[in-house]
This record gives sequence, C-alpha cells and structure tokens, in this order.
Amino acid sequence: MRADARALNWTGTRCPPGKFSATATRRVAMVTSLFITASWTIGDAFATEGGLGRPVAGMSVFSGAGIVAPEPITAVSIEQIYINGSIGGSREVPIAGKTSLGIDAPVAFTLASLLRVWGGAGGWDFASGITVPYVWTEVTASLAVGGAGASTSDRASNLFDLYFTPIIAGYHFSNTSHIAASFNFWAPTGHYDANALASPSLNNWTFVPQVAYTQLVPKYGLEFNVVAGLQFYTTNTATDYHNAPLFTLDIMAVKKFVNGLGVGIVAGTVQQLGNDSGPAAERLHGFRGHDFALGPVITYDTKINGKHPVSASLRWVPTVTSTNRIRSTASVMATAMLAF
Repeated sequence: MRADARALNWTGTRCPPGKFSATATRRVAMVTSLFITASWTIGDAFATEGGLGRPVAGMSVFSGAGIVAPEPITAVSIEQIYINGSIGGSREVPIAGKTSLGIDAPVAFTLASLLRVWGGAGGWDFASGITVPYVWTEVTASLAVGGAGASTSDRASNLFDLYFTPIIAGYHFSNTSHIAASFNFWAPTGHYDANALASPSLNNWTFVPQVAYTQLVPKYGLEFNVVAGLQFYTTNTATDYHNAPLFTLDIMAVKKFVNGLGVGIVAGTVQQLGNDSGPAAERLHGFRGHDFALGPVITYDTKINGKHPVSASLRWVPTVTSTNRIRSTASVMATAMLAF
C-alpha cells in the first residue's frame, strides 16, 4: 500500500525526481496500498460494548489508497498491530454482558492477507481479497461483585474473525487523481464466550462500505490519501448488545524520496452515529463514543530482482482525545507486502 509514484516504475527503473509514470503508480500503488486498506479496519477482542469496536483510528489509510492496478496481479501482506489502551475507572463500560468501572486491554494482532487484482472493464479496475487475523489480548476489568468491586482479568489467543473483500472497484480521473470503492465484511468465525472478558471474536457480522481517494503531486514527491467508511453491526445475540453504526475517516500526507523512503503524518477519527442498544447499553444511556488519533508514519518501497514490488511501513498513531472508546498511547502498526 505504499506507492512511490515519483521514484519507481513497474520495471524497477528509477524515475527522475519530478517525473511521473502512470503505469508505475497504478500498479505499484495499488499493490502496496489498497491491499491493506481494504483489509484493515481491525477490531479488538471485544466489541463497542468493550469500548473499541472493529476500527482503530488512523489505521485504515495507506499510501496510494485510492489506486487500483489496471492489470491482473497477486499480492500477499503481513501486518502486526499493537494497542495498549484503557478507559478510565471513572467511566462504566459494557463488556461480556456486564458493566465494568473502566478496562485495560493490551491487544496484539497478526494479519495475513491475500489480494487478487482481476483487471478492468468500462474504465474501472477490480480486485478482491481476504484477511486471516490472529489475536492476543489480556483484558482487566473492575466488576461489581455483590455490593463491592473486584478487579478481574482474562486472556485470549486464537484466530480472530475472518475479513472478506468481495469487490474493490477503482477509477482513474487522471494520472494523479484516483478513487476506489470497496465492500467488505467481517464474519463471526472466531471462538466466542459470552462469559469471558476476552474472546477472539465479536460475535456479530459487520458490513463495511468504504471509499478511498489518492491525489499525487509528482513535482514535489507529495501524496495525499483519504479513506472514509461506515460500519454496520448485527446484534451480538449472546449479550443482546447492538453496536450503533460507526463513521471512520483517516487522512495521510506523505513526502516520497528517490531512494524509496517516505515520511508523513496520519490523522484519524471514529464517530459513533447514534446510541448502542440492549440492556447494558440502555443502563449507560447508549454508550455513544468518538475518538481522534494523530501520529507519524515511515514508508519504504523497493523491488526484488527488479520485478516484484516490496513495501514496508511503520506508524505510531496515539489517541489524542477519546470518549467512551479505548484510549491508547501505544497504537503501533508495522506492515510488509510482496507482489507478483
């Protein structure tokens, strides 16, 4: 998901600064950006009823997010995400069908993704993909026991819910302006225990329509990306908790260099569109939440034997402000991708 439209073309030849290869941008950028953009709006080991839901602010936008390759190609990606977040003890949090006075939850995700670009028709280019996530998390909550409070912890480590991207459709307004729309969904394939604080599943279906836009400024080696999406949840039948729809918006600006390096900044927000519903949510007046995160990103693009694009990135996107959502100062994501 990290395209260096200014520095790389598809054959591996370096382009002079200020020059631009449309074919290079479409192929390399699609493989190195939309692949992970479509596959990443990851969730925690607990749902919005646990204070997070599936999206993490600042994690769904990548370099070249709106660019879909015009020719068939396959790409594989590995991502590692770590979040160490909490909601303070002054706030009640619905979790596992109960109410907790605050929670603490380090979470580590490892995601393996596969993307296939099929080609184009009618001016549009199409792709689809699948992501297999593995999660480790440890949740500590302060639960009310009788008339007193007690701190309790739970740990989970297993395959998380599968993420599917049946369709990605991209359109190129010009060599420097691109848009891509996708439909994605989470399936509740992970193991879920309604009595556990930590489970490797959210026990609901989540449908995620998303649109991404990329604007390139080759003369200055600049790239701007925006990814906006909606998340619609079905009811967690085990706890009778229904998460309200979420709106996500992530923005990235990156300066690319001829040596393949890139540096930039990422900003993201998650806004809940309405109140949650269900017995636990009603006790907390809908548990409506929002957050905002901001931080730096580093990218690198190269090729193996001058043929196969390889991309890597590292970002740190700590929470700046949060209400009824997990606050994390250690929100880190590292990615690596190979296309062939």
